[in-house]
Amino acid sequence: MEEYVYVLDYLPQGRPEERGYRSSPVVLAVGEEEFKLLEIVPKPNAVISVGEKIYIGKNPELRTKIISVKRRISYKELTSAAVNELPFVLESIVNQKEERFVKFFNEAESINTRMHSLELLPGLGNKTMWTIIEERKKKRFDSFNDLTTRVKTIHNPQKMIAGRIVDELQDRFEKHRIFVAR
Repeated sequence: MEEYVYVLDYLPQGRPEERGYRSSPVVLAVGEEEFKLLEIVPKPNAVISVGEKIYIGKNPELRTKIISVKRRISYKELTSAAVNELPFVLESIVNQKEERFVKFFNEAESINTRMHSLELLPGLGNKTMWTIIEERKKKRFDSFNDLTTRVKTIHNPQKMIAGRIVDELQDRFEKHRIFVAR
């Protein structure tokens, strides 16, 4: 269950395809833990900005900007502005939750005899995968900086992880999910 989300887009007049007397403001957001894409109903006169972190958990006193979560949406239902914002928001989340994602590099395992879960990251090939495995046998990675220092072929692991999350969001039927909840 998501407690916090990051705003990808704010539509004060609602979705353009839902014109009529019932159109109400809508917030498109991505969850912080399971990376669920959500459509949220904001409170009237709430000031909401793109990239902002908003509480959507069960405690009503902490819900200062939203009324409710309307529904979970697919990647195809995002606006073009939300699609453009998504990689930047995801990279920010990955940076804030660095320990969780460094743990992935330290503990990632084989999926089957031919594929390793590290290879699912965009831009990470077989050779780099083996370098990561050899380096983590010597000593666990402490941070992204430690990872990039010891594995010279990785320059921006945050972007790699954000890219993988986007890939998983785009394809609902992705067989191997690492970060996004089903």
